[in-house]
Amino acid sequence: MRFTEQEMGENVRGIREDENRTVFHVKGDSGEGLMTLYQVFKGCYLMYNDFHMKECCSGFKPSAQIFCIDHCREGRIEWCVDRNRYIYVESGDMQVNSREQHSSKFLFPLNHYHGLTIGFDIAEAEDSLLHVMEGFSVDIKKLRHKFCPDDHSFIMRAGAQISHIFSELYDLPEQVRLPYFKIKVLELLLFLETLDVPAGGEERPYFYKAQVDKVKEIAALLTGNLENWYTLEELSEQFSFPLTSLKQCFKGVYGCSVAAYMREYRMNAAAVMLKNTQDSVISIAARVGYSNPGKFASAFRSVLGVTPTEYRKTFD
Repeated sequence: MRFTEQEMGENVRGIREDENRTVFHVKGDSGEGLMTLYQVFKGCYLMYNDFHMKECCSGFKPSAQIFCIDHCREGRIEWCVDRNRYIYVESGDMQVNSREQHSSKFLFPLNHYHGLTIGFDIAEAEDSLLHVMEGFSVDIKKLRHKFCPDDHSFIMRAGAQISHIFSELYDLPEQVRLPYFKIKVLELLLFLETLDVPAGGEERPYFYKAQVDKVKEIAALLTGNLENWYTLEELSEQFSFPLTSLKQCFKGVYGCSVAAYMREYRMNAAAVMLKNTQDSVISIAARVGYSNPGKFASAFRSVLGVTPTEYRKTFD
């Protein structure tokens, strides 16, 4: 099961290939990404996805009927399921997808995404599975119908079962990857065969475009000038957004509260200044909205694990 650059899309090109692995480079206006694809067996591939970008336009158009399982290790994906509704795949989640609606734009609200995809060419995989393990009887076509009726996606929230299956697939030594991939793929298929699908298929709520647009406007306001602080009540009134809905939708889009998002954003902005300028810690604290150096140092340590002074010393 190999994909051509034409199938992957015009913004994707192959940069390395050997007998079992192909590395694709994804280029976009907001950054870039790498997809490292391994052939597990005929009709099955496993691909590591590493993106550092805000958005990615996918032109993926497979020539065969396929079935894919995605696992998000870090970051999150914004998925537009129709013109007016969005859903989010976040750290630890598993998504099952037919890729019938994959040719579109995907957004990464945290500006990065890391995970993996296990994909099957259904016709090829059905034949291969008969020979991978004697007596293995999972029907790929039935799994696709079970989890992707009408080509919709199924998303399962992070949990111990998903973590057990996927965590062992990261950071494997190269020499054991292919045989280990086969074992984990069979385990995953058996898990999916016995998994009950909730009514409606989705375990995560949708957010409507008007809500998502307002949340992004709020994030842009908050990050546009880090010296300014806003209460949730002020944001609710300014954007005509009910307070409870604002908090729920913001967490849905960015995966955390407004306060947690801004603390991390401010501290990462401060870290860049500490690395690239000779400005005093007090000056940098003020530029990210902290008039009290002690509170700034405490917040910085909670995010970066060290004090601002200790952080700067690592670059001396």
